[in-house]
Amino acid sequence: MDLGITGRVAIVTGASRGLGRQAALSLAGEGVSLVVCARGVERLEETALELRAAGAEVVAVEADATVTADLERLFAAAVAAFGQVDIVVNNVGGRSGNGGLEATSDAELERAFDLNVIGALRLIRLAIPGMRERRWGRVVNIASIFGREHGGPTIGYMTAKAALIAATKHLALELARDGILVNSVAPGSILFPGGSWDRFVMTQTPEAVEAFIQTNLPMGRFGWPEPVGDLVAYLSSERAGLIAGACINIDGGQSHSLF
Repeated sequence: MDLGITGRVAIVTGASRGLGRQAALSLAGEGVSLVVCARGVERLEETALELRAAGAEVVAVEADATVTADLERLFAAAVAAFGQVDIVVNNVGGRSGNGGLEATSDAELERAFDLNVIGALRLIRLAIPGMRERRWGRVVNIASIFGREHGGPTIGYMTAKAALIAATKHLALELARDGILVNSVAPGSILFPGGSWDRFVMTQTPEAVEAFIQTNLPMGRFGWPEPVGDLVAYLSSERAGLIAGACINIDGGQSHSLF
């Protein structure tokens, strides 16, 4: 299936590993030019080399998505290199704090929102004028099933991911008439090197890991990045022209929020 986005330009945040890396690879496979960012420059350059080997034009920018100046510099680099930004994939996120509300400081709550929501909204705000002028744009926010139901690691993470899903819906309704489609995806427990579930597997006993799998994962295994990346590419495409404001679970049946 031709997704119809050859020659489009995408920014992917948090692209040095995991879901951001895979989203960039899936977009590269569709002929999209890429501007990728992460805080760790060495791993980011490795991803950029992979993307170039896949045939994509790539600009790699070391940037912290929680810092406004870094996002402005990232967006400016994309425009300088390619003239415009058609697709924004907000993948940066993570937990902050250690559990429930009493154990979580105000600073940790603010950090959770900076990581998972505020940076994404700032980058979208930078991209909107050009997308509106061209009457075409795609935004895909990487949320979590734990923004839809209980089970996340901390109150900050769950609340921030829920806020990202809500912001996605609001923006979708605000921007749909301008040809800008905004959606989110909600991955379940996805295993990749260096990710939180990789750390879980490495630090727990084999019995504890197997118990988690049997209790929580109907497919009998953790998820993997490729389906998530391909879903992001689809939502970034011409083929997804009637999808706006959706939050699509991609979790092998792990969640219960739609049952």
